[in-house]
Amino acid sequence: MSIHQSLKKKGTVGVKKNVMKRFQRVNQLKAEGRWKEGDAVIGLPKTKILG
Repeated sequence: MSIHQSLKKKGTVGVKKNVMKRFQRVNQLKAEGRWKEGDAVIGLPKTKILG
């Protein structure tokens, strides 16, 4: 039995991610000046993904 054409994934290579890893969020917060060295890495504020 084959998969229906409408259920196949197309072009999944260029899909944007909507989540960031913790180290990526910390780096972005550092760049914005919202995180200092020594601050807790648990419970980070939300960040927007640009690009």
